Amino acid sequence: MTSTLNLHGIVPPVATPYDHDGQIDPQGLRAVLRHLIDGGVHGLFVLGSTSECVFLNPAQRGLVIETAVQEAAGRVPVLVGVMDATTDHCIAHGRQAQALGAQALVLTAPYYTRTNQAETLDHFRYVRDAVDLPVVAYDIPVCVNIKLARDTVNTLAREQVVVALKDSSGDEGGFRMLLRDLHDRPDFALFTGSEVVADAALLGGAHGIVPGLANVDPHGYVRLYDHARAGRWQEARAEQDRLIRLFQMVFFAANELSAGASGVGSFKTSLKLMGLIQSHHMGKPNRPLPPAAVERVRQHLIELNLLGG
Repeated sequence: MTSTLNLHGIVPPVATPYDHDGQIDPQGLRAVLRHLIDGGVHGLFVLGSTSECVFLNPAQRGLVIETAVQEAAGRVPVLVGVMDATTDHCIAHGRQAQALGAQALVLTAPYYTRTNQAETLDHFRYVRDAVDLPVVAYDIPVCVNIKLARDTVNTLAREQVVVALKDSSGDEGGFRMLLRDLHDRPDFALFTGSEVVADAALLGGAHGIVPGLANVDPHGYVRLYDHARAGRWQEARAEQDRLIRLFQMVFFAANELSAGASGVGSFKTSLKLMGLIQSHHMGKPNRPLPPAAVERVRQHLIELNLLGG
């Protein structure tokens, strides 16, 4: 399938706010979505890792999708994560997303289920055949059982099973080789999921970035992308350096929380401090940032002019 979405630019994985009772906070979600759209992002990715998709039941997933589609109002595409442990579950998620107005699906290899590359190829083919929406492949081996091999991505792209790749594998060399492999496919987009090597990825030919940190500072990533697209590489590097400094918040509770909770928790804490959401809690059993780390995030945001003193 040839995509008509023209996927490019900054497509943040949208954080899912909870209220004080642990339920989705629709008002907070709308505030985050407006914050991102006002920041100039080029798309919205809901129900990904930063969205804590695995914590949400079907009704909650539907609420997130419906809210994002309403807020986007056709201004930017809404990409919906449909990750799950089995192909049939992913298909069910995909059909829900399509019914609620999503423009594309985002799909990993199954998690918990152990698959090889051939079965993973079939997994993507099955979902694509069952749901008439473009599919974005998501390579995040830390959360699933397998890395999408270079040959697998090339096969999926050339069969037009998927229209784009989000690479959160940490394999920067492999990503660079994919950029070369697929340079003759203008209809296929390659995105890095890295917050900290975005400038290098764009220099290598990447079409965009899917940074969780953009929940906090969408304007910064849009500036970085605009500088890169204009060939202003010195300015792009300076913006990347500033964003790397901002990214240090993900380590403030690294000795007390898991890597995922420390990262997503710092983003949610920032959004709460910025007055966009009411709670920085995450899905259980992940713990929120402890008070000392919250204060460090506050001071960090003040120092970087993202929060008043």
